[in-house]
Amino acid sequence: MIAIFYLVLQILKLYSYVVIANVIVSWLIAFNVLNTQNRFVYAILELSYKLTEPFLNKIRHFLPNLGSLDISPIILLLLIWFIEMCMKLYIAPMIF
Repeated sequence: MIAIFYLVLQILKLYSYVVIANVIVSWLIAFNVLNTQNRFVYAILELSYKLTEPFLNKIRHFLPNLGSLDISPIILLLLIWFIEMCMKLYIAPMIF
């Protein structure tokens, strides 16, 4: 049970890194630092897009239209942090 607890925590942490990487790569593409014609850049962008967009789209449905400002990754990172904290505060004492 302890191994599953730590595995879930690590998966949440890795997913938060993927969300951050998705934001950084999208900024670099928007400012023409990275070119999407490069196959490696396109593969990274596609992977991060497929991993994050299902959750980000669900969050975007609840947010008001803020124009070009997209705060859905921030909301997703806060939700991940909240889940991690709830696991550490409420589930960990039952396991240990």
